[in-house]
Amino acid sequence: MTLTTLRFSYRLILLSCIILFIIGGSLITAGLFVTRPVTPAKTIALQIKTGTSFNTIANHLETNGLITNARMFGLLARLRGETGAVQAGEYDFSQPATPGEILDRLIKGDVRRIQFTIPEGFTLRQIGERLAAQEIAPLDEFLTLAHDEQFRSSHNIQGDSLEGYLFPETYTARTGLSLTTLLESMLDQLDQNLTPELLEAAAEQGLNRHQFLTLASIIQKEAGNDDEMPLIAAVFLNRLKKKIRLQADPTVIYGLGDAYQGNITRAHLRQPTPYNTYTIPALPPGPIANPGQTALHATAFPADVQYLYFVARGDGTHIFSRTLKEHNQAVRRFQLHR
Repeated sequence: MTLTTLRFSYRLILLSCIILFIIGGSLITAGLFVTRPVTPAKTIALQIKTGTSFNTIANHLETNGLITNARMFGLLARLRGETGAVQAGEYDFSQPATPGEILDRLIKGDVRRIQFTIPEGFTLRQIGERLAAQEIAPLDEFLTLAHDEQFRSSHNIQGDSLEGYLFPETYTARTGLSLTTLLESMLDQLDQNLTPELLEAAAEQGLNRHQFLTLASIIQKEAGNDDEMPLIAAVFLNRLKKKIRLQADPTVIYGLGDAYQGNITRAHLRQPTPYNTYTIPALPPGPIANPGQTALHATAFPADVQYLYFVARGDGTHIFSRTLKEHNQAVRRFQLHR
């Protein structure tokens, strides 16, 4: 063997050793990267917006000390075929986790969740204000979508807004959830509560779905307690059948909008608006609030009474009357002398 051949063989062996050393070192590094948990120095809140690239997400994770190598994290995701499966939202990281465990959370959408409650009788604006206060959605965006004609048409909603169609309930929403998806979940909740039994009973009262929600919203706002709702429903249904104006103060207040400052006047009762049931001989054009299950049930199954009038006692309850004479006596007793 010549000297040149020996030198070549030596170099080949040396190069092979270097390659093996690099490969071995890379495998060890990769193994440590995959198996070694990283403990955040503090709780990290990471916001991932819809459409954010995986490389950007990986760099954010490395910058915040949640992983040690963004490139290797990207390689791990590519090997698993999950670079495009990360879900948007706000993630909280506080516990030790391996890169694989972090990737699992991102794919699963294990985001921070927000719980909010919509009380029975809340108006559309009140719902929007609550969502804005909890930083779930800006008020103007909420109101814009709630009045959007295309969105309403796609959900077969009669009227000019979603008023009355957002079911009062306690909801749990993940951060990053789109406003459209959130409203659709509230609409779905209403559909689940508008059972065929309720809709059939409402139809027997002469009410279609929109009229049903409209009257239920008025009953929701008028009633001082749940027990009186079937009685109030009976009064309004009896008046509708006899073509007597409902004369419901809450509808007048709703129609006044920002002009109402807390005290209803005789001028307000005479002011013509589509919602002034002192001047229109029928239901207003749509709901004035979002009724709950009790109001819906009372509207579909009113009390079997012949009452046509009621007046507040001043303690949250009402006294009901069959005739105008009885009603005037009750007004003198509970309103004029109060």
